[in-house]
Amino acid sequence: MTKNIFDLSGKVALITGGNAGIGLGFARALATAGADVCIWGRREQQNAAAVADLQSVNPSVKIQALVCDVADEDQVAACFAETLRLFGRVDTCIANAGVASGINRFHEMSKDDWRGVLDVNLDGLFYTLRAAAAHMVQRAQAGDPGGRLIGTSSLGALCGMARAEHYAGSKGAVISIMQGLAVEYARYGVTANSILPGHIHTDMTDRNYQNEKFAAAIMPRIPVRRWGTPDDFGGIAVYLASDASSYHTGDKFLIDGGFFIY
Repeated sequence: MTKNIFDLSGKVALITGGNAGIGLGFARALATAGADVCIWGRREQQNAAAVADLQSVNPSVKIQALVCDVADEDQVAACFAETLRLFGRVDTCIANAGVASGINRFHEMSKDDWRGVLDVNLDGLFYTLRAAAAHMVQRAQAGDPGGRLIGTSSLGALCGMARAEHYAGSKGAVISIMQGLAVEYARYGVTANSILPGHIHTDMTDRNYQNEKFAAAIMPRIPVRRWGTPDDFGGIAVYLASDASSYHTGDKFLIDGGFFIY
């Protein structure tokens, strides 16, 4: 029988920020498809809850969580080495960890405000994908080519975001970085793509969507007439991690219920 091209049995996926929200949505789908999953998150208790969740989704796959602040270069290096010790390899790396803040006007934004977002969203992605790319190159040179690098960007990379220029800028950079990686690492059988979530209801965004004025302004511009959920990102995660996407690289996947085109 021909193997299902979306079957991820024997694959290992690493997801930063995988203990909640969209990251956990990625993880659930990948585990369901048969992948072993390692999640990185800063909060140990939340990590443990995510592991229990994922094990209930598919008891037959291996699930581990590591406490990691991706803004810390040394922590990323140590956690990637530990991930390899636990799993032996990483086939898919999703640099998803991110933070958002939009309080001060741009001309009132402090350096700490600016760096607090870029340290996680941009530097953290760099540290994580650099480690994953080095591993995938080493594997390819040993006769085992292939790999998937994925960066979580945002609809905000394409739209003007007042009071959140640091967030939008970091997410715009993700798209450019992933396109560069797509070109540089194609020779090793590695693909690189970006995922751009739109208005997604998670714990991080709950305050916005409970704001009646905000909801009244945004919801009429979403053709499917609902907020997105973490589960809406399972399909794209499985596709990009699978053999089905081996010729699909350097792309950006906007998942926003039609908001951008309406």
